[in-house]
Formats: sequence, C-alpha cells, structure tokens
Amino acid sequence: MNNFKKIGMTALAASLVSTSVFAGELTATGSASLTVEGYSGASLHSNTSYSMADSVILSGSSELDNGMTVTMSFELDGDAETTSSAYDDNSLTIASDALGTLKFSAHGGSSATSAIDKTAAGNIFDNFDGSSNGLTVTGVADGSAAAGDDSFHYTLPAMADGLALMASLNTEGATGNNALGLATTYSGVEGLSVSYGVSEINTGLATTAGDQTVMKASYAYGSVTLGYSSNEIDLGAGSSDKITTSWGLSYTVSDAMSVTYGTETIDLSGATDAEYEGLTASYTAGGMTMSLTTQDAKNIDNTIDDDNDFDYWALGLSFAF
Repeated sequence: MNNFKKIGMTALAASLVSTSVFAGELTATGSASLTVEGYSGASLHSNTSYSMADSVILSGSSELDNGMTVTMSFELDGDAETTSSAYDDNSLTIASDALGTLKFSAHGGSSATSAIDKTAAGNIFDNFDGSSNGLTVTGVADGSAAAGDDSFHYTLPAMADGLALMASLNTEGATGNNALGLATTYSGVEGLSVSYGVSEINTGLATTAGDQTVMKASYAYGSVTLGYSSNEIDLGAGSSDKITTSWGLSYTVSDAMSVTYGTETIDLSGATDAEYEGLTASYTAGGMTMSLTTQDAKNIDNTIDDDNDFDYWALGLSFAF
C-alpha cells in the first residue's frame, strides 16, 4: 500500500512540474547610432556636439496554456546610471484576444493621452525646451498627463474593425490621488487614422491639477501623408493653460528615401505664441538609416525677443539590430 502511495505522489509531483514550465523567449532590441548636432542664434552659437544611443531593451515573454501571453520588459539605459539603478522603462504585460491587454509600468509608463500626444511634426520643441541643450533660455514644453511610475494602461479587445479603446490609471505616488485617462483610435478607413483622448492631471493641488485633451488625425494618399494634432492642457491656474497645434507633411520619394516638413505652435495663456518648424530628410539602406534635420524656433519662452530665437541642425546615422 505504501508503494502505491509513493508511486502516486511521484506521478503527481511530476505532473505539477511539467505543467508549471512553459516555453518562452528572451529578445534584445536596440540600435547603434551617432548624432552630430549644433545650435545657433542671436545669443548663442554652440559648439558642435556628438552623442550616441546608449540603451538596449530586453524582453522575455511566454504563452500560457489558457491563451494568455505574459511579457516582462525593461531597458538598460546609460542615462539612468546617474541614479540608483541602470534600469529604465520596466513593465509587465498580460494580454489575450478575449480580455485585451493590461500593462503595468513600474517606470516609464504612458497615460491614455501621453501615448498619442506626439505632435504631427514629431515634437520639434523637444530640441529647444531645456537648458541641457546649451540654450540660454528654457523653452516652454507643450505639456503632458504622463502616467509616471506604478501606472496601468489597458487596451480593450477589438470590438469593431479599426477601432481601439484604451484606458489608463496613474496612481500618482506620494500624492495619493489617482488620475484616469480614456482614449480611442479609429483606423477603419484605408489611409486614415483618427485619435481622441482625455486624461486627468491630478497633482493634489488645485492650481496645478486639471486635464489633457488630445486630438490627432492623419491621412495617407499614395506617397503623401498629411497629419494634424492638437494638445490642450487645462489647469486650475489659468495662466498655465496651453494649446499645442501642429501640422506635418511627409513625402516618400522611394522605398529608401523620405522627406518630412512640420510646424508646431505652443499657445500659452496670455503670452506670445512659441513657433517651431523643421525639415528632415532620411535615407535607408538595409539596416542603416542616415538623416539630416534642420529646425528653427521663435519666442521659445513665449516672449518676443530675438534672443529667444534659435536654429538647430543635426546629422544622424543609425544601425538597427
């Protein structure tokens, strides 16, 4: 009798081990790149600077017997080496066709609106909105309801062809104030993509809390794509409200070459508009891409002054792996 018990326990243990192990895969993605860039203006003539890509994304995933796919991902980022950890953008994703996709981001997550609020011109203002770029005046960024750390992003299962619905929850860390976001994207017409989203900005302070509303549309016809975007930040302190509008036009010359032109305007309540425009040409051959960018900015701190007008240029070379 005891022998039968031993055999039974051994078989049970073997079955538990065999059902708890699932085939998975680990991937690494990134790119090797080198960028040469510089600024010029009435109050600035910066030295030419050089930079390179310094991050690799590691991702491990497995498909379970119930059809769910579980993925863990994090980024090894050189910029994070100044902090206590070299890890960045780490997340856990659980997805299935029936239940949709739930993503928990310990760091680097997106809210429903920050996931779609890149301007039609590609965020030109990013190259002018910080003193870290060597600029003597810090520009005013367009603003975002970023999800922050320990945030959730949920994409509902497909309910209609071309229609995607998303929701987000920002736990807001120490403030203890949750912030919700909702967004939708429709791409059911060939060449057309339309997005709309609203997210709360909940800081715990009446003067800095509010919401972000994003509207975005693009239409591709043949080798030409036209895009438009609007990003509105509405806060309790009306003087901080801002609306960023942008247009983008791209032309695919060939399978290897494309040209993009875009404009951005940041309208800060009660101040002069900050204006940006840029032109980028890129050439791709195999896994190599070469790009040339020229951009200019006016009134980047939302005041009229030649000292706040700058030009930017960049030459980039990247290799995907």
